[in-house]
Amino acid sequence: MKLPRKYKGIICIIISAFCFAVMAVFVRLSGDLPIFQKTFFRNFVALFFAIGVLKKQHLPFRPKNKSMLQALIVRALAGTVGLFGNFYAIDHLVLSDASMLNKMSPFFAIVFSYIFLKEKLTPFQILAVSVAFGGSLLIIKPSFSNVSLLPAAAGFLGGMGAGLAYACVRYLGSKGENGPFIVAFFSAFSCLFCLPMLMISYQPMTVTQLLCLLGAGAAAAGGQFSITAAYSCAPAREISIYDYSQLIFSTTLGFWLFGDVPDVWSFLGYAIIISMALANFIYNNKRHAKESDQ
Repeated sequence: MKLPRKYKGIICIIISAFCFAVMAVFVRLSGDLPIFQKTFFRNFVALFFAIGVLKKQHLPFRPKNKSMLQALIVRALAGTVGLFGNFYAIDHLVLSDASMLNKMSPFFAIVFSYIFLKEKLTPFQILAVSVAFGGSLLIIKPSFSNVSLLPAAAGFLGGMGAGLAYACVRYLGSKGENGPFIVAFFSAFSCLFCLPMLMISYQPMTVTQLLCLLGAGAAAAGGQFSITAAYSCAPAREISIYDYSQLIFSTTLGFWLFGDVPDVWSFLGYAIIISMALANFIYNNKRHAKESDQ
């Protein structure tokens, strides 16, 4: 019996969520290293995977159209800044908190798609984004007495950077740009961006730290290509909600490996953000079905 493409997409996106949770574990296990160093090695490994895919598919390492270069640079810069924020949060927060703040990216993608791509925002989407932002505040817990405020804010900004990156990927995909090239360009740009700061602040690593960063890069590559495969099997409106399975993996791994236990406010924030993601998921499917009937 042949597995329907939608189910293949669901399996791939859950695999991607697991890979990104494992990446976060490796980043934490790599210890007290500069963020630039962690980002460089994470993307250096991903670059080799991306180049391998380009060669296998006989695709050139250049954009299909030179006019896409600006969008590629914005995607790469936003993604790199998003990684800085995400990695800083991973190092200083409960793993599931860092994961959930990064999962604000789909809501930011909606906002940036409205600002830059002129995609229409419905009243329901505005409400969903607003309530999700409120949920993120329960995780951030803004207070001058909160020692986790800076890493929580960094995680939030990391989600913002990822959201802008996804909006750019959406634009590039609509223009026919190849997915493997987008991944390769981002990885190469990020490595070059980090290289000067890496040379200035490089910290010698143990073998264990190096293996952890290489593991983070391999897991990230697995996550990127799994999610690309997922969205090639089925549209986002049918499978995107399953990406939040990363919270289950992050919470389980964080408790098992680091003894991380989120507080009640964080759990409430998780519930609000996932509820809004689920509501937006159902809304988009109903909206698509209605448009198809017209």
